[in-house]
Order: sequence, then structure tokens, then C-alpha cells
Amino acid sequence: MLAIGRALMSGPKLLLLDEPTEGLAPLIVKSLEGQILKLKEAGISILLSEQNLASSLRLIDRAYIIDNGRICYRGTVKELENDEEIRKRHLMI
Repeated sequence: MLAIGRALMSGPKLLLLDEPTEGLAPLIVKSLEGQILKLKEAGISILLSEQNLASSLRLIDRAYIIDNGRICYRGTVKELENDEEIRKRHLMI
């Protein structure tokens, strides 16, 4: 979280977050999600690389699934939620 704070000091237009919830307690994850949503509302574009699907779906507008180095899915969150085949094949849900 300190790294995110340092990154914000330069006033970025784009923020790349790589696994920001990894190893965090659920309560801290909720707090971090709230802060990420505030950054999004402030107009900062966010590229989120995350394996925590539940957290990701609360934060993102568009989803990309990469498998073996190739983009195998791209679409909106709603489209992803409605695509049972993709969810079963790549997200195991």
C-alpha cells in the first residue's frame, strides 16, 4: 500500500496495480477496494492485474483473461458474468 501512495505522489493519469490484494486480510482488501474506486472516480485510469476475481469484479469496467501469454477473453464485466463457458474454462467457476 505504501507503493501505491508513492506512485500517486507524481499525479499519474494511469496507475498499474499488480496483485494489490495479495496477502492482505479481507478487511484490508475491502478498504483498499474503496480507495481504488475513489481513484477511479477521480479520473485515474487503472490497469489491474489480479487473481482475486471477486475483488476484481467489484472494481473493473472491462476484463481481459490471459492464458499461456495470449488474450483469450476480452469484454465487459457483464459480458463475463454472462459467459458461462469462459468462466468454467478459465476462471473455474
